[in-house]
Amino acid sequence: MRKLKDIQDNIDATLDVLDTISEVEVSPFFRDKTLQRLFSEQEETVSNSFGWFSPRLQLATFICVFLINIFGIYQMNQTEYDTNISEFAKLHELSGNEQPSLFN
Repeated sequence: MRKLKDIQDNIDATLDVLDTISEVEVSPFFRDKTLQRLFSEQEETVSNSFGWFSPRLQLATFICVFLINIFGIYQMNQTEYDTNISEFAKLHELSGNEQPSLFN
């Protein structure tokens, strides 16, 4: 019976605490300030990692790379591959006709 009385005393003490709770006084503009902070437009932060690579610079880079590729293709088509290889082989003495090979 002692435990039941202790339990009942604890329950009563808890309920008595509820009677001491009073209403909290809040500023009349608290709701407005809170809603304004929640729904205000926040500035978007832009990553500055490639900020220096502006669209103008991108276009200029693209044009330069494109022109270099066109020049390379033009030069590749203008010169003949076989003549360049034979000249290279003669210059470095790599031609197979002049030197006998052990595997022939």
